[in-house]
Amino acid sequence: MFAAKNLFLVGANLPTGQQAYTTPGSYSWTAPAGVTSVCVVCVGGGGAGFYNTSTDYAGGGGGGLGWKNNIAVIPGNSYTVVVGSATGASSFISTGTVLGGAGGNGASGTAGIGGTYTGDGGGNGGDGATYAFIPSPFPSLAGGGGGGAGGYSGNGGSAASNGGNAGSGGGGSGGGPDYGYNGNDGGGVGILGQGSSGANVDGYPSGIPPYAGNPGSGGTGKTYGGGQGAATSGGAGTGAVRIIWGIGRAFPSTNTADL
Repeated sequence: MFAAKNLFLVGANLPTGQQAYTTPGSYSWTAPAGVTSVCVVCVGGGGAGFYNTSTDYAGGGGGGLGWKNNIAVIPGNSYTVVVGSATGASSFISTGTVLGGAGGNGASGTAGIGGTYTGDGGGNGGDGATYAFIPSPFPSLAGGGGGGAGGYSGNGGSAASNGGNAGSGGGGSGGGPDYGYNGNDGGGVGILGQGSSGANVDGYPSGIPPYAGNPGSGGTGKTYGGGQGAATSGGAGTGAVRIIWGIGRAFPSTNTADL
């Protein structure tokens, strides 16, 4: 969790700042003096992958991303922030205000579905995949990849049987298969506003595994919201919440960087 930063605009009495919550849990955020409106982005945790036998596995869905601008707050009052763990939703004030829904878990024969969102805009997480047939150089089955995290103006990329699809609107791409019944994790998404989308993961027969999903919008690996591939270790990406305030700042991409 990052400490809040308060800066004052030259010639104005309204503060500018931001606060990010990146560790799963429930928090209380207090509106600083002079702050009467905030903009918030929430990313849900990715879904868990499933593995039972060499023919029964599935990847988890990516977490959804929702953002909302001009949320009225009262200076000195406290507001609830929830950051989802892997398979957990993230929200600000309530799930009806801003929500990044959790990706669904993979299950026997069923891939996890991407998480949804609530807000002025955002994107659903990408879906996971059940399995893939790898034709060469060693024909075999492989576990499906996880879905990518949702974007600021489009959905995250889904996992596919021969790779992973690109994210949209700054979202992460889906993960692809790997040898040994594994699947690779979907890409996560950053929380500093919309940027580039995660590119698609090259598939068979031209590529060589593994195919990890590419993150979008400045994200790193499966952080935040990447779905877990089948039979992989380490779990899915967790969620995050970021609050910004100040004149001329708004999601998805207007002065959303740290100031």
